[in-house]
Amino acid sequence: MPHVVAEPCVKCRYTECVSVCPVDCFYEGANMLAIKPEECIDCGACVPMCPVNAIYPEDELPPKWAAYQELNAQLSRVWPNITDTKGPLFDAEKYRTVEDKRALLDPRPGPAESLGHQPPPDGEQMA
Repeated sequence: MPHVVAEPCVKCRYTECVSVCPVDCFYEGANMLAIKPEECIDCGACVPMCPVNAIYPEDELPPKWAAYQELNAQLSRVWPNITDTKGPLFDAEKYRTVEDKRALLDPRPGPAESLGHQPPPDGEQMA
């Protein structure tokens, strides 16, 4: 049974989970990640890596976030694959504990540096 990225990821998009995925099943949207269910091998390596506890096995997804099961399936088909860790969105800490973020989900594909990745350290230019 695949894992699902749920609402806590919206407006945060931490990517520590991406670096431990053995099958590269994460996809990047403008302000959250999604898991492609056909690619997830249910290893669970990503779950403890998520600092906002947004990743759940499909059968343990809280009912209030049930829509995210289908959203992950749909959005992972159109968003680009992400395989490397990036900094979180610039206002991730502000949204880390916010509830009811579904209306804030941006369905556009990432990467979205212009939409708010943290700036690179020491004034370096982003590629």
